[in-house]
Amino acid sequence: MKALIALFLAFAAAPALAQTALPPAPWADRQIPDARQERAAKALMETIRCLTCQSQSIADSNASMAADMRSQIRERIMAGERPEAIRAWLVARYGDWVSYAPSADPILWPLWAAPLVLLALGLVLMRGRIRRSRS
Repeated sequence: MKALIALFLAFAAAPALAQTALPPAPWADRQIPDARQERAAKALMETIRCLTCQSQSIADSNASMAADMRSQIRERIMAGERPEAIRAWLVARYGDWVSYAPSADPILWPLWAAPLVLLALGLVLMRGRIRRSRS
């Protein structure tokens, strides 16, 4: 029993001994020397959602995950990759939710159509209610 308690305490103490500060991403807060490339990177960063904050773009977030993503975007832009390809890579890696620009995949069409269907249903119900009140 004492061995089990000692093992449990050893595992419980392990996170306290872990390194808490990773080295910063090299291009997280440094601008690209080429102004055109920096504008393209900044425009892309403003359309990518921070996975930690969830309510901010990675351009506005101070989270370490956002800093890593900013650095990766700048490195890929400097390597000559197009912003659309970087967005596709981020969506493939983190899912559709990472992008503020919604996709129009056929599987999402019911989601896009639902507000219109509900509005039409409301108008039909309202029309019937008005007809009944007149008679």
